[in-house]
Amino acid sequence: MQADDRNLAQALGEARRWFDEALLAGLAACGAAPISATQVGLFSVLDLGGTTTAELARRMGVTRQTVHQAVQGLAKLGLLEQVPDPTSGRQRLVRRTVEGKRTHEEAERILAGAERELARRIGDDAVAALKSALAADWGPPAAAAR
Repeated sequence: MQADDRNLAQALGEARRWFDEALLAGLAACGAAPISATQVGLFSVLDLGGTTTAELARRMGVTRQTVHQAVQGLAKLGLLEQVPDPTSGRQRLVRRTVEGKRTHEEAERILAGAERELARRIGDDAVAALKSALAADWGPPAAAAR
């Protein structure tokens, strides 16, 4: 598919993959344990104090089973842990470990570098316009007009 044939949703998906690939390559270069794109996505929606698996699944648009598998993989790598939720006796929160926080900070540095590289390639104004458009309130999704 040529760039001109893509609709906006496809172009946004490809842009996201560009950043994911930059992040995964950067993490590998600094010696971090290999993680999947799903695990990267989980890290990006995790609250500082921790988040339930149900909320992570909602934010990621995946099943709780998918989140559970991603959490288990990241826990085995020492990046996440599950702790009791102080507001609920039945739920547990997923949160970053000390190593997970360090890895998250490294990921933020890598993504900032990728953004700078994108600005070098397409221009500061184009990156600023993208960020502005993506930060705008789009309202709820509407049925496509025919």
